[in-house]
Amino acid sequence: MSEIFKIGNKSVGGGQPVFLVAEISANHHQKYEEAVKLVRAAREAGADAVKLQTYTPDTITLNSDKEWFRVGGENNPDDWQKKTLYQLYQAAYTPWEWQPKLKKLADDLDIILFSTPFDESAVDFLESIEVPCYKIASYEVNDFLLLRRVARTGKPVIISLGYASAKDADFAIKTLRENGAKDIAALHCVTQYETEPDFSGMNLATIKNIAERFDVVSGFSDNNAGIEAPLIAAAAGAKIIEKHVILDRKSGGSDAGFSLEPQEFKLMAEKIRAGDSIADGEKTKIALGGVHYGPASAAEEHNKRFRRSLFVCKNIKRGEKFSPENIRSVRPAFGLPTKHFDEIIGRAATADIEFGTPLKKEHIKGRLDLN
Repeated sequence: MSEIFKIGNKSVGGGQPVFLVAEISANHHQKYEEAVKLVRAAREAGADAVKLQTYTPDTITLNSDKEWFRVGGENNPDDWQKKTLYQLYQAAYTPWEWQPKLKKLADDLDIILFSTPFDESAVDFLESIEVPCYKIASYEVNDFLLLRRVARTGKPVIISLGYASAKDADFAIKTLRENGAKDIAALHCVTQYETEPDFSGMNLATIKNIAERFDVVSGFSDNNAGIEAPLIAAAAGAKIIEKHVILDRKSGGSDAGFSLEPQEFKLMAEKIRAGDSIADGEKTKIALGGVHYGPASAAEEHNKRFRRSLFVCKNIKRGEKFSPENIRSVRPAFGLPTKHFDEIIGRAATADIEFGTPLKKEHIKGRLDLN
């Protein structure tokens, strides 16, 4: 592992200043001019980089209303619960035709722009616009196909570990390294998505443990309101801090409640770079907590809805061979793990299988080692 590595013109890790990432997510409300304003605002607020998400509803899931694809879950926002995954992503994705233009704008403004791809086609697209690094979302830590494709670019990789168990994290980082990734950063991520952060569930002591356990640059991706947690995280050794940014929280959206407005992001950046920490020592102690991997509070069912597995994406007849045209890695995680994809391709189906069905061991002719 490189203690320090470069992302664009910035050095990350070691004794370098904290690398600050402004996550746009769906906070552009699918308005291009709003996305432009967010990139400009991130630059003016002192971010080192601005981050997009690269997917479409069709690349991240299937257009199905079968039970597996219904969001549901009492832990999810009310406006999500009655939707399918496809409907959810249809309202949130960043159009791909925007992204080359936003990349050029960022280059002109001298701010790094990169993205989180959610499938192999997104990586191919991002390679075409020459992003300097990649982010792996915490739900994708089990997606072998995506990890392999990103690693093969040879570019730096930042991976969030919010929903990853220690075993998941080990699998993801090992997969990245075995496929060519040399510069890896891993971010502790609190999965509470709260407008009023619960410091008792943050376990920011995990940041140091990540660096030691996996021999990577470590940091913090914050999905809670306010700037206190990032300040504590920086003091606890985070070399990268990622925070959602929005022009105005009153504009709403699924991420609005825990996103920072530009002036708040700017204050956070100034305090981190000045080495400030919050004055409340007791709150800091609570936030540091202990070492913890995996979800802080979300139900396992919620976790499965947003993770990856192998699904049938085209009706299959008994005896037909599995191929990249009829099985895919998509959300949710009710099928076989994606690491078995290569082993399954070319095998025969034991029965007719309908579109939108999670692929199971019993669907596949011959022995399959699921270790």
